[in-house]
Amino acid sequence: MNSAPDGSVIRRESPRPDLLAFEIKDRITKADIEWMSAVTDEAMKSLDTIDMLIVMSNYEGSDLGATFDGYAASVKARSLAHIRRYVVVGAPAFAKAMIDLSGFVMPVETKTFDLADEGAAWAWLANPPTTKA
Repeated sequence: MNSAPDGSVIRRESPRPDLLAFEIKDRITKADIEWMSAVTDEAMKSLDTIDMLIVMSNYEGSDLGATFDGYAASVKARSLAHIRRYVVVGAPAFAKAMIDLSGFVMPVETKTFDLADEGAAWAWLANPPTTKA
């Protein structure tokens, strides 16, 4: 399945198996964050180290159940050991600031791009790094 149950998240095509790409198209529901977390969890188990791209084309926030989902939180916590690069396109200002700041304190290389610069984000992720950032 390339779309979450409620359709707020879709999985985008990627040129590499170790690059997960998702698009946020609406308000994120609990079912959708669990689907996205399951896809990410499976990738981390089978590939060990991955890059992740999130395109927020029409982000409308998150339902309370999605924000505090236990499974999603556990996948997020474990992702620190598995994600090399985390790129977000079109993040709202508050999220962009948090993502940019987290790159200084976490072992994950983070980067944000404006929605109009999605092509630059894909280009930046075109080749995997040779070592974990």
